[in-house]
Amino acid sequence: MKEKILRLLRESGTYVSGQRICEELGISRTAVWKKIRALQDEGYRITAVTNKGYLLEEEPDLMNREAVGSLLHTKTLGKTIEYFDEIDSTNNCCKRMGEQGAKQGLLVIADRQAAGRGRRGRSWETPAGASIAMSILLKPGISPDKASMLTIVAALAVADAVKEVTALPVGIKWPNDIVVRGKKLCGILTEMSLELSAINYVVVGIGINVNNTSFPPELEKIATSLFLEKGERISRSRIIAAAVDALEHYYELFNEDQDLSELRGPYEAYLVNRNQPVRVMAGDGTVEDEGVALGIDNLGRLQIRLDGGEVKSVMAGEVSVRGIDGYV
Repeated sequence: MKEKILRLLRESGTYVSGQRICEELGISRTAVWKKIRALQDEGYRITAVTNKGYLLEEEPDLMNREAVGSLLHTKTLGKTIEYFDEIDSTNNCCKRMGEQGAKQGLLVIADRQAAGRGRRGRSWETPAGASIAMSILLKPGISPDKASMLTIVAALAVADAVKEVTALPVGIKWPNDIVVRGKKLCGILTEMSLELSAINYVVVGIGINVNNTSFPPELEKIATSLFLEKGERISRSRIIAAAVDALEHYYELFNEDQDLSELRGPYEAYLVNRNQPVRVMAGDGTVEDEGVALGIDNLGRLQIRLDGGEVKSVMAGEVSVRGIDGYV
């Protein structure tokens, strides 16, 4: 109910009478007053004026169920939200709930994630009060070999969200690293559960550096946060909601054709590798090829024109791609 009151106050942009809240939500004046008091106790600055009603003047940087849910405009994704102050991994939690029959669209959020993972098993810890750790449960009707494309779908959604909320010059380093001014601020990890060679569910995990003020010495040259780039604190709930809204839109387009044909244009507009010299790196760090990245095909494979003129398709997960002079 607090979520619905928040949405009503936020979307009105002016005073909302207690009577209107009662009528729209079907609750008593006393219930409205109690919910308003609860929101005020959480840090929402809500002014109450006799004969005018309630006005939402300021919102705290909360990342709980009500804060995120009141900002969503989705039909399916995020309709069920599980929030934790601390957790081992939002992906692990989402997978556990997926095994227990959770519905598509489950959104798991944590303020602090202690045992998150990125690509190739790298750790991704999210400190409390600064970062976003979130995972979404999807149940696409696609063959397992197409599941890797969902990572690109998610990257596009996060890039849209960052651009919408912050107006920063966001880009995507193929396939799914979100970058600003050449530094990484987001990682995405997609994991899949199979049942008789069919997809049972897919979990898309997203970690975003939002209000981090510093990074360890070994990361400060390649990592950044929205705070460091924007110079001001950013609402984590707004980033989450914008990302989930965008993900639902792109996920629907992806499911229609079961490929990236409708998403290639928007994705390549963010692609920082495009028309840039790159190196294709094997898992052990050796250089396999060098060339110029052209863009992606309908399956999300990076197209690289090698020095000899041949165009090579590179599949995400098999190799990594780096700029000739560094990370990007």
